[in-house]
Amino acid sequence: MYYMALVTTEWVHQNINNPKVRIVEVDYDPNTAYNVWHVPGAVLITWKELRHPVRRDFIEPEDFERLMSEKGISNDHTVVLYGDFNNWFAAYAFWLFEAYGHEDIRLMDGGRTAWAKEGRPTTQEVPRYPKTQYKVRRVDWGSRRAYLWEVMNKVVHGEIKKSVLLIDVRSPAEYKGEITAPPEYPNEQTQVGGHIPGAVNIPWGQAVDPNTGKFKPPEELKRLYESAGITPDKEVITYCRIGERAAHTWFVLKHILKYPAVRVYDGSWAEWGNLVGAPVEK
Repeated sequence: MYYMALVTTEWVHQNINNPKVRIVEVDYDPNTAYNVWHVPGAVLITWKELRHPVRRDFIEPEDFERLMSEKGISNDHTVVLYGDFNNWFAAYAFWLFEAYGHEDIRLMDGGRTAWAKEGRPTTQEVPRYPKTQYKVRRVDWGSRRAYLWEVMNKVVHGEIKKSVLLIDVRSPAEYKGEITAPPEYPNEQTQVGGHIPGAVNIPWGQAVDPNTGKFKPPEELKRLYESAGITPDKEVITYCRIGERAAHTWFVLKHILKYPAVRVYDGSWAEWGNLVGAPVEK
């Protein structure tokens, strides 16, 4: 079963030439992804284009408007995101698009992995679309983003596992503090390893079928999270290292399982693991 926010590769295939749809690939490194091949008609957004040029944050609304306009994306487009790393950065972008009020945003189930395994058409041709006049109509981080001070308050005041559930979606080795960065980012380590006190470890990949890259069926996802005590009656906060894997799990809980209160702590371990005096568990 598919939901409004999640579309199949077949749906995307059928809408490649639909002028009302803008397909966007979001990559960590386009040299190993988009530049090798991409969905016909897809434009490229790298995750760094979504980042603020000076401070650790997202680009400002006016810069988001400029980026969308340059990519040929209008407010009225149905934007379909997909990408590498099983849609890590596509989910991260989805989260930002939502916060900046884009009305019709979708994620292609399975990303590049599913598209390739199904033998669907690819190209190296870079499309050129007319520039638009994109406008950010609202900015709404409140229900989507958790900040360091909020998470710290909840830890210090004993709210974790009671009214608030904290999910560390990194690998078990990162969670245990055996390594301080995932293999994909060996040079981006923190000062200490471990996890935020009270956080449960449910690696992001447990929500994905490794053979297809697609999300597991909703009933399996429901069992996965509820068996770990992650229930929809509590506030849920996800985190990883910089927020992209956490956004992937946020998408599962928010848009597939329809949990009402899910946020991403995108400061994640890159912030917490470098903070002097922060409580850490191993």
